[in-house]
Amino acid sequence: MTREQVYERLVAVFREVFDDESIEIHDETVADDVDGWDSFEHINLVVAIEDEFDFKIPMGKVVTMKNVGEMVDIILEMGR
Repeated sequence: MTREQVYERLVAVFREVFDDESIEIHDETVADDVDGWDSFEHINLVVAIEDEFDFKIPMGKVVTMKNVGEMVDIILEMGR
């Protein structure tokens, strides 16, 4: 899977979780950039990402993600 393919699927997950079809994400996107992205919605987002990509993200990786770029890196690593 390419980085672009991950982003195509990931933006759809973000739009569904946050119920906002206008959301655009990029490597530097952080929680403060997305309306409603708080700690509770972060959990929902991680669960939705796990469902979309069909694997579990280890908690150690979940708590260290600083931005969407790191999230994409983890997805690419886990999807190998």
